[in-house]
This record gives sequence, C-alpha cells and structure tokens, in this order.
Amino acid sequence: MKKLALCALALATASIAHAQSPGGFRIGLKAGATYSNISGDDVQQITGANYSSDLGDYKFGYNAGVAFQVPISDDGFFSIAPEILYNRKGYEIQSQTTTGLPTGVAKIEQEQQRVLHYLDVPVLARINAGGLFFELGPQVSYLFGSRTKTQYTEKRADGTKVKDESRSNFLDYTGVSRDEAYKSDLAQFDISGVAGVGYMTEGGLSLNLRYARGFNSLIDTKDSDNEPKAFNNAFTLQVGYLLPLGSR
Repeated sequence: MKKLALCALALATASIAHAQSPGGFRIGLKAGATYSNISGDDVQQITGANYSSDLGDYKFGYNAGVAFQVPISDDGFFSIAPEILYNRKGYEIQSQTTTGLPTGVAKIEQEQQRVLHYLDVPVLARINAGGLFFELGPQVSYLFGSRTKTQYTEKRADGTKVKDESRSNFLDYTGVSRDEAYKSDLAQFDISGVAGVGYMTEGGLSLNLRYARGFNSLIDTKDSDNEPKAFNNAFTLQVGYLLPLGSR
C-alpha cells in the first residue's frame, strides 16, 4: 500500500511538472516599457534637420495586452506565441533657438513629441530551451490614434528656466498647421519583423526583450511617387504571467 501511494505521488508530481513546463499551452497578460523612434532615408523631411535617430534619443512609452503560447511539438520545444497588445510608440523632435531672443533670454529649447497609439498583433515562432526562449516572426499593427505635445523651455541668462507645455496645433512636415490629434498623414497599418529573447519560469513568470522594425512607411500622403520614407523602430521590455492550461 505504501509503495502504491508513493507511485501515485510520483505520477502526480510528474504530471504537474509536465503541465507547468514553460513549453506548454498558456494564456496570460504582459506589460512593459516601449522605447521607440522612426528612421529611414527621408526621415529628416518629416522631423527637420536636427532630428536624431540614435538609440539614446528614442522615446519612452509603454505596452500591455494578452499573450498566448501554443505548443507545436509534443515536448513543447517549438511553439507559436500570438499576442494582442496596446503599444504606445512615437518619436520626439528637439530644436533650439539662440538668436533674436528677448533681453535676458539665452536660449529657447523646443521639444515636440508625436505619440502613436497602436494595436499590435505579433504572431511569433518560439523555441523553448528550458526556461530560455527565442522568438521570431511578423507583427501587424493598426494605428488608432495620434497625439502631439510640445514643450518650450526658456533658459535665461541668470540660470533660471521657465517651461511651458502645449497640446495645441502643430506644424506637420509640410509646414501646415494641424490639430493635435491629426493622423490623416499617417499610414493606418504597419507590418513589422520582430525578434526577441526571454526567460519564463515553470510557474509562468516571464521577462523578454524584443526589437520590431516596421516595413511600411509611417507617412501616407496619398502620393506614392513623392512620399517620404520613414519606418517605426521599437524595443519592448515586457514582464508577463502566463498560466498553464494543460499539456499536449
């Protein structure tokens, strides 16, 4: 009887361990930070001559949504990881003026942010090597909103600063004044390539880092011959919790 009980306990333990394998079927939530910018041969037509696409000048945002993991192989080594995420991306333009200023003002700095609200749907192939995983695949994104925010910083000769923040109209890359929520100059959809790496525990806690590069130009002027080319770039760092829902 004692041996039978021990055998039953061993089988139950093995069953639970298998069900909680990082490679099994799971569903859960993810959230994290987004670090984004735009780049391309024509990006300065959109942003102006002083725009920097260096990694250190990317803009911070955030992301959150629902994640799935669907095993393809019996051992969970190969799986598909579809997700539905809200992702706040965008870019930032900085400029400064040092001439023709009022008396006592040394410099005026202007920072214009364009926030892009996307619904991202990545469908990634994943390799699960124990807790470590690698992922690669396409992502379709829908742009459902855009906002601009402008901040002026007046730096005076005595060392003091005066800041003013506005959400009023902005000048687009053609020089036309637009409402802060205007997005008709932007492409509604984007298709990206995504690559990432991460780690997930047997309990379902995960941490992953991804890079996504857009293939569809952000700007859509409805004039395909003279349309400037600029593409979304985004790094995402996500924390997730995915519950196991049984095994294959």
